[in-house]
Amino acid sequence: QVQLVESGGGLVQAGGSLRLSCAASGSIFRFNAMGWYRQAPGKQRELVAVIIGLGGTHYPDSVKGRFTISRDNAKNTLYLQMNTLKPEDTAVYYCHVEGSGFWGQGTLVTVSA
Repeated sequence: QVQLVESGGGLVQAGGSLRLSCAASGSIFRFNAMGWYRQAPGKQRELVAVIIGLGGTHYPDSVKGRFTISRDNAKNTLYLQMNTLKPEDTAVYYCHVEGSGFWGQGTLVTVSA
């Protein structure tokens, strides 16, 4: 069992930046793949970024070039750097251990126009 706690969300103007963190209660070194997802009101949860192994990453076109996922195994923390934010990025952001039932509680990101 592992607990994931996201932080770093908040209110930001369009064009601004935020850095989300996901702190795990145990070692994340054993997890091959971890990801960030988001869910906007009235919409399904969608993948935002995934990091695999030593650093392979994947992003959907909607965030490619603006978002960067990274992990610090020594600190048991997953990060999501979000730049050039847009109002359509407004959502609750969740971290997730791929292939498991482990999800964080989410952190709200609100981007104002």
